[in-house]
Amino acid sequence: MAFSCSIENLSLAVVGHVEWVSFLSVERLPGPGSICQALAFREEPAGGGAVAAVQLARLSRRRVKFYTALGRDEIGERAAARLGALGLELEVAWRDEPTRRGVSFVDPEGDRAITVIGRRLQPEATDPLPWQELALRDGVFVTATDAKGLQLARKAGVLTVTPRLPLSVVAASGVRCDALIGSALDPAEQVGQGALQNSPLLRVATEGSAGGWSEPGGRFAAQPLPGKFVDSYGCGDCFAAGVTAGLAAGWPGAEAIRLGSRCGAACATVFGPYSHI
Repeated sequence: MAFSCSIENLSLAVVGHVEWVSFLSVERLPGPGSICQALAFREEPAGGGAVAAVQLARLSRRRVKFYTALGRDEIGERAAARLGALGLELEVAWRDEPTRRGVSFVDPEGDRAITVIGRRLQPEATDPLPWQELALRDGVFVTATDAKGLQLARKAGVLTVTPRLPLSVVAASGVRCDALIGSALDPAEQVGQGALQNSPLLRVATEGSAGGWSEPGGRFAAQPLPGKFVDSYGCGDCFAAGVTAGLAAGWPGAEAIRLGSRCGAACATVFGPYSHI
């Protein structure tokens, strides 16, 4: 099938959040009173916005603009430097508060538990960032901003959003997004009947190894893993990035979802979201 354009060289951006995450591979997830030895450890700037932006940079083979907010602290500086090395061009709203942190535990079966520390920082329309440049982008994925920030992101060719934005922000913006991409298994990403007056053109809900469903489109299958299942951290964000890139390239929804599924499957085979970069 011939698509309207290639993924490579698309002009893409993400508006969202960062969490500095400590990843620990453990023999078993911690329980009350337990002490366990970490089998592997790494730290990365992660969170939905960062993970999706890095995935978009890999797909497009060019630097991706990432509008975000970081604390004016050592962790914020380290996060900015690392994300730049991962292929992102950062537009940062610096805050006089701590950068959010997190800890992610994963056991040998791939089960995980995450704890976050601190308030989620987000870029907002009043921040002195080059918001006007979003109108020049083929596609923008949004994980965190305010209603006016979402209106600015809507000026891009394609706008995709996570339900974690949250939906109240989407509703307040009056924006109709091209795709609302979330997890059918995550209680924080459920979309109730009539939650949005302006329904997205495409709604996608993933169900892990069971695939998921889209509206329109119906059910879709998960893509085979290219290796052993290791960790599900970041799989949904990589999936959303793939869907965003496909839609921005003018691909049909089903093909964009297939690309997203391949991105999510690849992420599931590595420890931490950037091991292959």
